[in-house]
Amino acid sequence: MKSVILDVDTGIDDSMAIAYAVHSPELNVLGITTVFGNITVEEATRNTLVVLDQLERPLSVYPGEAKPLERDYTKPFARHIHGEDGIGNQYREPSTRQPQSLSGPEFIVQQIMANPGEITVIAVGPLTNIARALQLEPQIAEHIDRLIVMGGAVTVPGNVTPFAEANTYSDPDAAAIVFSSGMPVTLVGLDVTMQTLLTSAHLEQWRSLNTSLATFLANMTDFYMEAYKGVITSGRGCALHDPLAVGVAIDPTFVRTESYAVHVECVDADSLGKTTGVHDSQASHIDVALDVDADRFVHHFLSHIV
Repeated sequence: MKSVILDVDTGIDDSMAIAYAVHSPELNVLGITTVFGNITVEEATRNTLVVLDQLERPLSVYPGEAKPLERDYTKPFARHIHGEDGIGNQYREPSTRQPQSLSGPEFIVQQIMANPGEITVIAVGPLTNIARALQLEPQIAEHIDRLIVMGGAVTVPGNVTPFAEANTYSDPDAAAIVFSSGMPVTLVGLDVTMQTLLTSAHLEQWRSLNTSLATFLANMTDFYMEAYKGVITSGRGCALHDPLAVGVAIDPTFVRTESYAVHVECVDADSLGKTTGVHDSQASHIDVALDVDADRFVHHFLSHIV
């Protein structure tokens, strides 16, 4: 069983990723850290607690960074994609539980340094918490087992600009710090996540279970699929961005990777957040996912999430 920390900006696909992770016997989720991104960090923390209540899993939640590391916000929050509340307008009441007082970056440092070589972090929002943790304790780069990142678009266009993927664009400076840190990283970006597909037929299968969790996830994901109209042309559906990063933690063979030094554009406004893979023997290399066994992954995801 792999010990993992989830780092999330809990919108809709984050919620599915959380459900997938906690229902997977291959993973031991130690805690969840939150960050701004799809919504504010306060809303991401609130939503994470609500999702955990639906899952009946009282995991600890650690609020993290509220804004980019070195600049103002680069884009509005993604309420048109994830709903006004971040979870498809399914928020009804707050959790009775409270988040922890320890910050997200502090929790990441604490766990990695106390368990060298044993902790995998799955980061599916902007990389601000990870960069801040590196600033607090640079040695985590040597002691982390692996960082799996949902982010970037190395060989394909972006989804918030022609060049940039949303998480990297939200804090390019943090991504640049992380990608050059030397820590072992697997980058699960738009190169592969856009090849995965959850369909409306899958949502109806969830609803047929007639459970609170399945109905909650189906209603939430309905909003996401509406936002995907025009992006998914083969029918009503959505890409499983954040869940694929969890899938790679469970089974790395879901994707094929190649080793690149990944440069993040932090200066030019027009291409801000662009991720470029280069062969540079003098730079830190990360494993960039370029192909995905989408059918096998989606089957595994569906067999676990509800």
